[in-house]
Amino acid sequence: MATDKLIAMKIFRRVAELKSFTLAADDLDITPATASKHIAFLERALDTRLIHRTTRRLHLSDAGLAFLKRTQALLDDLEEAELEARGFQTHPKGTIRLNVPMSFGLTHLTKAIDGFLRRYPDIDIDLQFSDRLVDLVEKGVDIAIRIRHSLADSSLQVRALKQSRNVVCAAPAYLAHAPLIRSPADLVHHNCLLYTLHDRPKVWELGNQEVIVGGNFRTDSSLAIRQILMAGAGVGFLPRFLVEKDFENDLLTPLLADYPAKPYTVFALFPPGRKQPAKVRLLVAHIEEHLNQKSFWE
Repeated sequence: MATDKLIAMKIFRRVAELKSFTLAADDLDITPATASKHIAFLERALDTRLIHRTTRRLHLSDAGLAFLKRTQALLDDLEEAELEARGFQTHPKGTIRLNVPMSFGLTHLTKAIDGFLRRYPDIDIDLQFSDRLVDLVEKGVDIAIRIRHSLADSSLQVRALKQSRNVVCAAPAYLAHAPLIRSPADLVHHNCLLYTLHDRPKVWELGNQEVIVGGNFRTDSSLAIRQILMAGAGVGFLPRFLVEKDFENDLLTPLLADYPAKPYTVFALFPPGRKQPAKVRLLVAHIEEHLNQKSFWE
């Protein structure tokens, strides 16, 4: 019975995280009917409904969400204990679910992850891209990377990795025919491209000044701003990690160096109340080592 319940808990975890019996079954290499059977077994054993199902979607009950948090912690601890018993701490294995911002993930983390997987071939990485903070427990995320000036108070565990800054920049082709930019106030005469996920997209903080800017292009993708900047469309305010190579290759020009932006921090976030497994600690250390190789991190 204990073995059956443990199997059912593992299946419940994946169904809850993926919000789909079909996807969970495919991930676990079982049939959806088998997954449903194990969830029904758990609900009978606990005498409560864990998952509300309709023809189109499923969602966790309050009891199901609470049970998921306990299940994730228990299964993580069990995996850690098994690895220690088998001597796998030096040769870790298992899956790490990593949630990262799109631009940072594509420009920096994919290369770091490739090196990590070469070093630890028995680990699988499930990489998810999102510029908005997700529910780490509900989504089954082991590590979320977020880039912020600061974080709101929460129960999440937090580790600060590195600091850097946004920088005002434009393409040489745009600057050749545009008014000079000597101070932040000059930006009001320019077509400034806005990143809508900033807290105040139209307010650029430069040095000890704030300038209200405007332009004809707004997007929630800094990669899209970078592309249109290089086409000579206007002025952008982008993370240095995204445009440093463009500066080196003279595709973009940094501006207003005497008015540095407020630094931001790259944070690693972890689910609350859970010790990070060895494989997670190893990946975070590897990411930090990778970032330390870049000169633009402070």
